[in-house]
Amino acid sequence: MLLNMLRFPFITFFASKASPFPLSVSVSKAIRKPGRVRSQMASFSSSSSSKLLFRQLFEKESSTYTYLLADASHPERPALLIDPVDRTVDRDVSLIEQLGLKLVYAMNTHVHADHVTGTGLIKSKVPGVKSVISKASGATADIYVEPGDKVGFGDLFLEVRATPGHTKGCVTYVTGDAPDQPQPRMAFTGDTVLIRGCGRTDFQGGSSEQLYKSIHTQICTLPKSTLIYPAHDYRGFTVSTVGEEIQHNPRLTKDEEKFKNIMANLNLQYPKMIDIAVPANMVCGIQSNPKEA
Repeated sequence: MLLNMLRFPFITFFASKASPFPLSVSVSKAIRKPGRVRSQMASFSSSSSSKLLFRQLFEKESSTYTYLLADASHPERPALLIDPVDRTVDRDVSLIEQLGLKLVYAMNTHVHADHVTGTGLIKSKVPGVKSVISKASGATADIYVEPGDKVGFGDLFLEVRATPGHTKGCVTYVTGDAPDQPQPRMAFTGDTVLIRGCGRTDFQGGSSEQLYKSIHTQICTLPKSTLIYPAHDYRGFTVSTVGEEIQHNPRLTKDEEKFKNIMANLNLQYPKMIDIAVPANMVCGIQSNPKEA
C-alpha cells in the first residue's frame, strides 16, 4: 500500500496549488525520428511559480503529448516526465541533459492503447528513474499511486486524482494547492478530458457512466483557471482551462444520459496499435537498468 508520503532522494510523495502559464512556444526536431515536435516553455510572475520548469512535447504519429516538469530552484533540479512515448525517448533524455535536470520519475496517466510508453527505455538509459502508474491499472511499475497520493519533486508536487472511465486505471495529475506552489494550477488529464472532447469508453474496462462522474467530480470541480493539458490532441490545440471546457466542450455541456448516448454512438475504428501497445504498456516498468540488477 503506497503511503501518502514517500521519500526518495530528491522527491517526495505529498499534496497542493501549482501551474505555469506558457508564454512562448518553440518548435524542435525529434532526435530519433524527424517530424513535428512542439515544446512549450512556462514563464511565471511570482516567486513560487518561477520554481517550475515546464515543457510540452509532441509525438507526431500518435499525436501524444509528453510533459516535462522540474523544480528549477532545487539544487538537484529534480524532474519528472508524464506520458513519455518510446519513439521520442532519445529526444526527451537529451533535453533533460541539456537543461541540467535530474530525472526521477517517468509517469503514465493510464495504460495507453495507441502508443508504447517510453518508461521502460528511459529506465534503461537513465539510472535511478522509477516508473509510476495507478494501482488500479493493473500494470507493472516501480511505484503505484492511488487517489490522494502526492508526488513530490523538489519543493513542488502533483496530487493524484482517480478519473476512471476511459480505462479503469486512469488518473489525472494536478499541480499542488498550497501557497508555495505556482499558479494557475495544471491538470494533466490523460485521455479523460481532451480539448473539446474526451476519451472513448468502448474498451479496456471503459465506462461512459464512470467517465461522466470522474470528469464532473474530479476535474470540473477544480478552479476554472486550472490549465488542462491532455495526453493527445488531433487538431493543433495545446492547452485549455477547466472553465473553457465546462463552457465549450460539446460533451461536457450535456447531462449524463445525453453524454452516455453520445459515447455509445461514436462508431470509432478499432485502435490500430492496441494489440501491440496494451500488452507492452501493462509491463511499463518491468525493464530495469542492467547496472542496477
